[in-house]
Amino acid sequence: MPKASIPRPTDGELAILQVLWQQGPCTVRQVYEALLPERKTGYTTALKLMQIMAQKGLVRRDVSERQHVYEAVVSEDQTQRQLIGDLLTQAFDGSARKLIMQALAAKKVTPEELAESRKLLKESEEG
Repeated sequence: MPKASIPRPTDGELAILQVLWQQGPCTVRQVYEALLPERKTGYTTALKLMQIMAQKGLVRRDVSERQHVYEAVVSEDQTQRQLIGDLLTQAFDGSARKLIMQALAAKKVTPEELAESRKLLKESEEG
């Protein structure tokens, strides 16, 4: 049975998810403070976004304490796969080769990343 589809996060929601994936369950204040150096967002904006994310099923809210604690419902890996799948379909006409070629051309790849990519490609051919 296929899993229920989780909504695609917006850019702001993705930034919040990144904090939750890196730090684990957090209060709104902790997320707000983690986002502040990169995004000049207000506390109430972070709160509202996290409330919306809870309604959408992207995060879970623990209300057992005075300060609510939020945690990501979906893993970083699941979200990345969903976003890549959407991008693959929408921008690359379903061609993984085109996606990989553009990804490699967009940013200098380290020898370690290249070796890991080769290993994954070889496993993909075998599996």
